[in-house]
Amino acid sequence: MIDVKHVLCPIDFSEFSSRALAYAAALARWYEARLTVLYVYANVPAVDIIPSLQQHGSPRVVLSGVDRGAFEAELRQFCARATHDAHVTTIVADAPSIEKEILAQIEALDADLLVIGSHGRSGFERMLLGSIAEKVVRKATCPVMVVPSHDAVPSDHVRFKRIVCSVDFSGHSVKALEYAFSLAEESDGWLTLLHVLELPPELHEMPTREGIDVMQVRAAAEADVLKRLRELIPNDLRSFCTVETIVLDGKAHRQILAAAADRHADLIVMGVSGHGAVDRWVFGSNTSSVIRGAQCPVLTVRGPL
Repeated sequence: MIDVKHVLCPIDFSEFSSRALAYAAALARWYEARLTVLYVYANVPAVDIIPSLQQHGSPRVVLSGVDRGAFEAELRQFCARATHDAHVTTIVADAPSIEKEILAQIEALDADLLVIGSHGRSGFERMLLGSIAEKVVRKATCPVMVVPSHDAVPSDHVRFKRIVCSVDFSGHSVKALEYAFSLAEESDGWLTLLHVLELPPELHEMPTREGIDVMQVRAAAEADVLKRLRELIPNDLRSFCTVETIVLDGKAHRQILAAAADRHADLIVMGVSGHGAVDRWVFGSNTSSVIRGAQCPVLTVRGPL
């Protein structure tokens, strides 16, 4: 169904990125893919950090050969601890924008999957790296798995036995389904296909004014959605995993998080857009909220434009 040949994992040497790397290594093993680990040194000029220096100007902080060698050695040691000495390729890059360098490396390496931690070490850096992860999700051309900072799964217990995949029948979510199906097959797991009905509040006020049976309207909508969900399931998928289809009412991101929590999900899969103004608004209101609130990794997949 899907073909993952190259997994890219940006790290910052924090325990949070170590967890992300454990997931990246597990996925690389599952799909027999190459694994590249990237560290980006932000060579931001001091003038961009200390406003008082602006009138004097300041050169970029470029890595020296000694510093680069030290980072490369530390990166190799970090990878050995997090991946149990699995073979990885390491890259140390210096750039003014971590986010743009990660996106550039995705293109340069032709990566099929990016795995990234949602936060960095602490304080301002924690907020900054969380923002980077969200921007990368919105702009990356390949699927992105975001591993939350509070995920405490040991590196040798990475698995996706319980997967929740949200489906809104857009091209993006249908593409995401391919990844959910593949991962569920690999793990012989339990896959939940979820669609959220966001009924307008006005509909609940109409029965008394217009004689409309809201429950009947809702039941008809649910029956139609369940039929469409089941039609998306490949005929042979149930031979490899268990699949359930559910329809819930309410705000999409809240119901996705609730369904994942109720099922103790190991992974949430969802389609993501983000090119136009409307897409960015949808991303902010749904995908971003799921990433921020999830207790497990979230795999976002961009479908055809």
